[in-house]
Amino acid sequence: MTSPIAPHHRFFKYRIALLISITVIIPLGYLVRFSHGPTPAWFNDSFGSIAYEIFWILLTVFLWPQASLVWTAFGVCLATCGLEFLQLWQPPFLQAARATLLGRLVLGNSFTWSDFPPYFVGSLLGWVYVRWLAKLNLIR
Repeated sequence: MTSPIAPHHRFFKYRIALLISITVIIPLGYLVRFSHGPTPAWFNDSFGSIAYEIFWILLTVFLWPQASLVWTAFGVCLATCGLEFLQLWQPPFLQAARATLLGRLVLGNSFTWSDFPPYFVGSLLGWVYVRWLAKLNLIR
C-alpha cells in the first residue's frame, strides 16, 4: 500500500494543486474583504464570502480527495448557510468564541440575508474550479 503523501500516489499532484490553491485563496480573500480601496464595502464583503466558500471546498477536498465534488460543494454551502443562521443565536459561549479572531472569522458575528447569494456563487465557483483541477489529469 502506498503512502497518501508519496509522489507516485494517485492523489499527490491533485493535493499539491489544492494546497497551492488554498495558499492563494486565503490571502486573496482577506485582501478583498478587508481592503479599503475604491470598491464599496458590500463588494468587498461579497467577494470575501465567495473566497470563504472556495476555501472550505478546497480544504475539504484536500483532506478527502476521493469525496464527491458535488456533495462537497453542497455540504459546504449548507454548513456556511447554517453558520449564518447561527449568528442569530447569541448565547454567552458563542459570544465568547466570536470575540476571538478565529471565532469571528469562522462563525461570523452578525446575520445578514445578503451573505447568502455570495455563498451560493462561491460554492458553484469552488465546485467548477475543483472539478477543473480534477480534469487536468492530476488524478490518475
